Amino acid sequence: MTTPAALGRRNARLLVLLRWLAVFGQLATILTVHAVLGAALPLWPMLAALAVLVALNIAVTAARGRWPVTAPQVFATLLVDVACLTVQLYLSGGVGNPFVSLYLLQVVLAAVLLPAWAGWAMAGLTSALFAALAAVAPPVRLPPGYASDLSAPYIAANWFNYTLAAVLLVLFVTRIVRNLSQRDARLAALRQRAAEEEHVVRMGLLASGAAHELGTPLSSIAVMLGDWQAEPAVAASPTLRADLADMRAEVMRCKEILGNILLASGEVRGEAPVRTTLAAFLDGIVAGWRGAGSVAVEWRNLAGSGETRIVGDKALAQTIQNLLDNAAEAGARRIAVTARRDGAMLELTVEDDGVGFAPEILAKLGKPYQSTKGRRGAGIGLFLASNVLRTLGGTLEAGNRAGGGGMVRIALPLAALAIGEDI
Repeated sequence: MTTPAALGRRNARLLVLLRWLAVFGQLATILTVHAVLGAALPLWPMLAALAVLVALNIAVTAARGRWPVTAPQVFATLLVDVACLTVQLYLSGGVGNPFVSLYLLQVVLAAVLLPAWAGWAMAGLTSALFAALAAVAPPVRLPPGYASDLSAPYIAANWFNYTLAAVLLVLFVTRIVRNLSQRDARLAALRQRAAEEEHVVRMGLLASGAAHELGTPLSSIAVMLGDWQAEPAVAASPTLRADLADMRAEVMRCKEILGNILLASGEVRGEAPVRTTLAAFLDGIVAGWRGAGSVAVEWRNLAGSGETRIVGDKALAQTIQNLLDNAAEAGARRIAVTARRDGAMLELTVEDDGVGFAPEILAKLGKPYQSTKGRRGAGIGLFLASNVLRTLGGTLEAGNRAGGGGMVRIALPLAALAIGEDI
């Protein structure tokens, strides 16, 4: 991807090349007119103007790479070009010189390479210089047969023609440049999205394979735990029975998580979609989440009545639970979950009193492996959440609360979950 600094250096190199062409072209034209046509041109002042352009090119080339090339710097070099061209035109017949149209080149360069203000400023400046040359530039003395007089109406019409051309060029060139910039931004966003989705696919394949591999040992452990319940030593010990019950519960939770992974990856086809209501779906997610230690969850359902029928999306449920897990891992002792309905959109906000988000995490929100947990493989929670919501047509934003702690807000169109017209 081209950075602004690299683009500025590229534009500076382009201007240096064009300026060298202008120097040699003007030099050849001056010598030809002086030697062939026998025009009495003030050679030394005109050559001095060319020397200024040569010095400017040498200075720009020497300074290349030492500091960033900014738009005002490029505009300043264009002003030097315009000043030297004006001097050449003043010394060689003013607006009677056919090369007065070279002003349009400066207008186009400013409109293409710089922000819109530079194009309009260059159009106004060159139009004013055109009028000034028409008023004060002395005519060049040409041999008989070459000399001609331009009438005042012709000069006025020529100025109007130039100004109109400059305005139209700036108007349309700036619009074309803006359209191209917007197109490039959209293409960059699409490429980034394709790369992220490819990353999600790879992660999904890895998770699906791991789920298949872990399913067999977990089933074996569940069977063995069931057999241990019949052992006399376990039956006679309340402590062992309680520990065994906890172990079986955790194994069943692991199997449920693996089942959700397979379901979210599309590998479980025999299980019918869960039809429920919006309120029951959200209540179930919060109630089924198991916080760490003494983490308290305050659940506020402000999304209206529970009559909205939806299809319970396993991936969305896992996404919300991951947000709760992230809040608990960030040291939160209290988590507030609020659901609101804004027209056809469902807004869900998760706020906590933990350590909040680091600035680098917020700057790269939704990118994989952006985490402060300090372990390999961490930092995919918000990345997966962003991609799940994007698939459903929703958005995710995160920030820090004024009183401390983090905040994550997701917005999701109910049409992505609702059954029929029940939204």
